Amino acid sequence: MEIVIGSDHAGFGMKEDLKRFLSDLGHSVDDAGTFSGEQSADYPDWGLKGALKVASGKAERGILICGTGIGMSITANKVRGVFAALCADESTARLSREHNGANVLVLGSRTTGAALARSITKAWLDAEPEGGRHLSRRRKITSWEAQTCRENVETTENGRVIVIKHPLIQHKLSIVRDKNTSVKDFRDLLQEIAGLMAYEISRNLPLEETDVETPVCSARGFSISGKKLAVVPVLRAGLGMVEGILRIIPNAKVGHIGLYRDPNTLQPVDYYCKLPNDIGERDIFIVDPMLATGGSASAAITHVKRLGGRRISLVSLISAPEGVDKVSSDHPEVAIFTAALDERLNDHGYIVPGLGDAGDRLFGTK
Repeated sequence: MEIVIGSDHAGFGMKEDLKRFLSDLGHSVDDAGTFSGEQSADYPDWGLKGALKVASGKAERGILICGTGIGMSITANKVRGVFAALCADESTARLSREHNGANVLVLGSRTTGAALARSITKAWLDAEPEGGRHLSRRRKITSWEAQTCRENVETTENGRVIVIKHPLIQHKLSIVRDKNTSVKDFRDLLQEIAGLMAYEISRNLPLEETDVETPVCSARGFSISGKKLAVVPVLRAGLGMVEGILRIIPNAKVGHIGLYRDPNTLQPVDYYCKLPNDIGERDIFIVDPMLATGGSASAAITHVKRLGGRRISLVSLISAPEGVDKVSSDHPEVAIFTAALDERLNDHGYIVPGLGDAGDRLFGTK
């Protein structure tokens, strides 16, 4: 059986022990990280990575471990298609499979000893989901999930890409792809799509309650709680997305990174960088319409990290699998937001079907 296993720093020791145990039982083990018990690691990063592999079918089952198991359980159950169960004894583990069809086992390293964790794991692996009333109940959950959960997360071998499938974005994207779309319309549409994508990339901004006086009476409302943001376009095509995002997030500061792709080697060459002085305190959105080979995007992320950036996301209009794999491999903690994950790159490094050269179409230079 293909089993993915992941943990934060608190669960690292138990993860290593269970990896050996699972291998001895004859299972194939995919270690999703973290890879050290010494350095602090946030459980959502590694829990999502493991849960997404189960949801995508790249692993038959998953095992996630943190200090109490609670954080990993909450995290994994946010992923569509995952039934994660926090278990502290063999009976619960067995029933989580037989009654609930749990495909992810969650353990608490600080509440469960190593020997008990192994016996819980064995009981869970040996059990199979039952039919009848239990199947009917599980189907009610999956039916509700299908009606209410957004299908916007796809996985790659090394990480995840968030594909924003809102109908307005997909409609406008089809017009942008059309080779007959004028420069003006292309420019306007790129800004509009970027603005629509801004709703998704800012989804997790924290809120705080505030008092508001309406024309009728006082009311309780919400405001973004002082979160510092930065938008960093990769020159030149990235400029086409900035205004659209700033219309939604007007207080974000803007930095710039100048990179171009050598036409012969297809490798990125940098020539300019200017970032806000407090870049290390900000959530950073690096924007570039096309994620092709991933070389420029990866280089831009590396450059921002060197200058103190820590919380980084990449926002692209269209992505190729090769580019996603490159960025996810080099920077596994970076979330990639895109409106489309296309088929492949051609021999010239262009995304297929793509939309051609975004910079040339944006500025009318070809």
